[in-house]
Amino acid sequence: MVMMMLMRRRRSCQVKGDVMCTILLLVLFCLLFYVRQVLLSSNWDKPAWKLEIIRPTSSSRNLLGTNTAKVAKKSPKQSPVTHSEPQILLSERKSKKPHAKSKAESKSPKKSKSRQKKAKPTKQTNVPLPTMPPFDFEGYLRAKDNRNFKLLINQPEKCQMGGWEQAGGSHMSDLYMLIAVKSIAADFDKRQVVRRTWGKEDSSIRTVFLLGVPRNRSALPLWDQLLTYESQTFKDILLWDFEDTFFNLTLKETHFLEWVNSTCPHVRFIFKGDADVYVNIENILELLQSQKSEQDLFIGDIIVNAKPIRRRTSKYFVPEFVYGAALYPSYAGGGGFVMSGYTARRLSSACQRVELFPIDDVFLGMCLQLIGIKPSRHQGFRTFGIPRPSAAPHLQTFDPCFYRELMVVHSLSVPQIWLMWNLLHDPKLSCHNRTRPTSGPFRWRAEERESDYGDERMFVSHD
Repeated sequence: MVMMMLMRRRRSCQVKGDVMCTILLLVLFCLLFYVRQVLLSSNWDKPAWKLEIIRPTSSSRNLLGTNTAKVAKKSPKQSPVTHSEPQILLSERKSKKPHAKSKAESKSPKKSKSRQKKAKPTKQTNVPLPTMPPFDFEGYLRAKDNRNFKLLINQPEKCQMGGWEQAGGSHMSDLYMLIAVKSIAADFDKRQVVRRTWGKEDSSIRTVFLLGVPRNRSALPLWDQLLTYESQTFKDILLWDFEDTFFNLTLKETHFLEWVNSTCPHVRFIFKGDADVYVNIENILELLQSQKSEQDLFIGDIIVNAKPIRRRTSKYFVPEFVYGAALYPSYAGGGGFVMSGYTARRLSSACQRVELFPIDDVFLGMCLQLIGIKPSRHQGFRTFGIPRPSAAPHLQTFDPCFYRELMVVHSLSVPQIWLMWNLLHDPKLSCHNRTRPTSGPFRWRAEERESDYGDERMFVSHD
């Protein structure tokens, strides 16, 4: 009996040992298989860098990282070189995981299709980083002393008025108002609507459009001929030989003031604004009746206590090495402002003594500060648009009676400017309740100081 029990125990031990060995071998086999998969997925058996030639017209499989060698095997007659010039991409080992997956996915075609749908195209290495500034400020500082550019298209007789003065007889009659509008070559439609609406010339008002050379000249073929014909037809184009960019608007400011000083030295008042604004010229003329052109005058939507924008993604980004002060001087919104001819002549001299600054509105505020002129804020100048109806319950959508009380409203499209002009000049228009715009100087609130100036369009939307 004892021997039989020992035999049974010995057999059970042998069975348990066999089971343990089998389990251990299975574990080792699984571990080796897992390590092999990891090595294949990490692509260790391939060089760290791989040079690939991808055709611009390649299929979605090539863009998704499918193994090009397998495609070549399927179609050996097809040549990888096309008539178009190939693109060469140099990528790292980590970015080539989709190629390693394609080997494993070849064993399971059902999974490969779903993974190809989720796969993303590889990004090219020449894409600029989003945190990089959109403007070369160092290059701007190196070239900022280049202030004098050639006037390609001029209007030397723009400010000459018919008839001699009865008293002196030494020069032509003074022009009462000059309207100067910032524009670009491609915005012919905006210039046309200004010519037909609030910028229409008469016996006492003249209009000019300020332009530079387009930066992307291929986007507008024959742009020079377009402006030449336009100047011959309307005689209101001023074109200078500098690139028409956002940060070159300061050059447009200085060159216009020089042109006024030389060509229109006796102009009494000047309105300067953008092409996407609606202007009630009648209201501005009524405002100027009580003003003297021989004195300093600068009226607009004045911005005070504005901080420089330090966010690189902003259109108005200015680094500290360009402007290190905490606040900008008081300046007028560039959508539109009015100044006397006397102030314009003084500004022309002051702008030659102030270092160029990439934001033209702020630069003009610096020039005003230099000559000791404090700009005046008028509640009718809305260069940041008007509030939406939810913020102003008394304002109806596109109410002409509200616009009739204003001077300048920014951010309007060409059809909106045309529509508002006709609505306001409709003899059937009757406004019983006069709406009073909010008064008081414009000041940045705490939550607005870091925002972009004028980036948001605050115009009433149509439902």
